[in-house]
Amino acid sequence: MPLTMVNSDETQIIRKVGGKEETRKFLESMGFVTGGEVTVLSKVMGNVIVSIKGARIAIGQDMANKILV
Repeated sequence: MPLTMVNSDETQIIRKVGGKEETRKFLESMGFVTGGEVTVLSKVMGNVIVSIKGARIAIGQDMANKILV
C-alpha cells in the first residue's frame, strides 16, 4: 500500500520506491530505500511528515504515493 494510507505513529518497512528514475533517485537520497523503516508522524491534506533514519521529512502526496510499504 502507498505511504499515504499508513496511519499516524505507525512504522512500516519500505517495499518499493516507484516513479521515474529521477524521482526514485531523489527519494533514495533522502533515505527512502527498499527495506528501510519509515514512521508516519502526521498527515495534513494528503501531505505526509515522516521520520526516517532519525530525520523528519515532509513530502507531498504525489511523492508519498510512489513509496510502497
